[in-house]
Amino acid sequence: MVHNMIQQFLTQIKWSSLDYLILDLPPGTGDVQLTLTQSALLSGAVIVTTPQQVSLIDAEKGLKMFEKVNVPVLGLIENMSYFACPDCGKVAEIFKRGGGKELAHELEVPFLGELPIDPDVVRSGDEGAPIIVRNPVSPSAKAYEEIAARMAAQLSIANLKAGSGCETG
Repeated sequence: MVHNMIQQFLTQIKWSSLDYLILDLPPGTGDVQLTLTQSALLSGAVIVTTPQQVSLIDAEKGLKMFEKVNVPVLGLIENMSYFACPDCGKVAEIFKRGGGKELAHELEVPFLGELPIDPDVVRSGDEGAPIIVRNPVSPSAKAYEEIAARMAAQLSIANLKAGSGCETG
């Protein structure tokens, strides 16, 4: 069923000209990721984790799976890194901030950035206007912008390596 859905998504939708097509997949190394790698030529993968150890373990497994199937890992993002109180500005590291950055360093992949826990991101999404549109000057919007720029840069680097015959792993 997953295979059929991915095939339909990739071959039966009339995509207009795309700069990027980003798929948000469930964590781990399951059928969805494997089916996708078998169904499409992927330019790269980005691993998203939270700082907790159990998430870091899954992130490492996912990263290694993409490497095994020769999909360049563009980098790692740490989600839910911290919460900044909107009233007083105090930062609480609810899930032990920094695990994603440490894992990226350990696995020698770029660390693309960290995203805070932000109720405005949830509200914006629920209302159909991403935070980058609803409040482009917010710290969360800036974090998304910076991460997107780093992802694009890493994709350019991976494409250059692929075009020159260099390893992209």
